[in-house]
Amino acid sequence: MASTAQDIYITGLKNAHALEVQAMQLLERQVERIESYPEMVGRMKQHIEESRVQSQRLEQILERFGTSNSSLKDFGTGLMGNLAAMAHAPMQDEILKNTFANYAFEHFEIASYRGLIEMAQAAGDQQGIALLQQSLQEEVQMAEFIGQNLPQTVQKYIQLETSGQKSGI
Repeated sequence: MASTAQDIYITGLKNAHALEVQAMQLLERQVERIESYPEMVGRMKQHIEESRVQSQRLEQILERFGTSNSSLKDFGTGLMGNLAAMAHAPMQDEILKNTFANYAFEHFEIASYRGLIEMAQAAGDQQGIALLQQSLQEEVQMAEFIGQNLPQTVQKYIQLETSGQKSGI
């Protein structure tokens, strides 16, 4: 039996919710470890809260369709977020690896929200589009922050590393 546009959209919403859970876990683990990059910690904490709100927006849309997020997907992606954050922990250049991965992850989220907006249009969910656009804008802003701060992060890492200070986190 063929799926409807609404079925595809609902699956996309559940996947996006799980992605937000992963994002929160990933950022929370990183924030716990970062010591030498306070500007990054502040923006990451802000984005954790934005991700919580994004998750609530997705739940709100799902509720209108009489369904909810997938606890199994949320658990699995949350675990992946924790593992991904810890995978870089033993690395000398942990901050650089996390920064590069976060930049890529934000762009993955941007693509996901753009796809969801297309799905919402196909499913006729005009109300959901506004909520998804709000989340998309927050993801774009976070990606821009990481991209704009990438040179300073690398420079600070080099400066700390070459002076013998703690540089990795």
